[in-house]
Amino acid sequence: MIIVTGGAGFIGSNLIKGLNRRGLNNILVVDDLSDGNKVRNIESCDIEDYMDKDEFIGRIAQGMEFGGPTAIYHQGACSDTMESDGRYIMETNYVYSKSLFHYCAEHSIPYIYASSASCYGGGETFVEEPQYEQALNAYAYSKLLFDRYVRKHGHLSDSQVVGLRYFNVYGQGEEHKGRMASVAYHFFNQYHDQGFVNLFGGSGGYADGEQLRDFVWVEDVVDVNLHFLEHPEGNGVFNVGTGRAQSFNDVATAVLNTLEKASKSTSEWVAEGKIKYVEFPQALVGKYQSYTKADLNNLTISGAYNKTFAKVEEGVESYVNQLSDAR
Repeated sequence: MIIVTGGAGFIGSNLIKGLNRRGLNNILVVDDLSDGNKVRNIESCDIEDYMDKDEFIGRIAQGMEFGGPTAIYHQGACSDTMESDGRYIMETNYVYSKSLFHYCAEHSIPYIYASSASCYGGGETFVEEPQYEQALNAYAYSKLLFDRYVRKHGHLSDSQVVGLRYFNVYGQGEEHKGRMASVAYHFFNQYHDQGFVNLFGGSGGYADGEQLRDFVWVEDVVDVNLHFLEHPEGNGVFNVGTGRAQSFNDVATAVLNTLEKASKSTSEWVAEGKIKYVEFPQALVGKYQSYTKADLNNLTISGAYNKTFAKVEEGVESYVNQLSDAR
């Protein structure tokens, strides 16, 4: 059995579908379905069973074996980077993750968990090394602290332990995330609701809409997760991004070109009034990553992963077409 925590969430549900495509369906989904809308993410998935998060945590504390899991994918977390309740974040993202780490170590179960590119803070070097890491908010600290914990205590486990630092992931199944959904998703809806898209104006020395992020398609994220399941010799913390920094303007342009079946530039969309800029929020000053770009050396060399990641223009086109088909 494979256990997927956060299995009804964005990345978790896509991961389950990826497992299904490989013929794997002996899957226990763990989640909190207080938000019943997330059911839509898993209703078409082929799974063995579902368990509420609180019941699962209780059983883990009791040392129950769940029929001998072959792997645990820990995707469950508070993913709201603006959440201000630090106690809640630490309990959900740090304490929960530690409990699963020790459970997996005790039972020799491969443990693949979701980390985050937020661990790099406002820096411009994105290498999986302590000297490049910092936390700009409580969410980032919860993720970074667990990565540090794994580095210190990884020797306690004789089975695989892998942390995947996701960069800006977009793709199908993120609707329930609300304001934390990707900009591609928000641009799609803004276009349908108001006929144009809104981007942040200039900030941190970047021009309007030119802040740069490593935007990674969820299908590529799933492939990396499955790669480590199939290569249990892989251990450590790995970046999961494209290795490219592209602008928010690039994402908006890709959305508009797909929806209008065009091939226009950003400046042309601005001139037509279909890309507009709003003042950068004061609440995000000092807490915002204006630039991210995954260094993939550890993944491609140490992890022996050699697939090519989709560019924004490719992944966003596929995603927007999926959203249009479902509308």
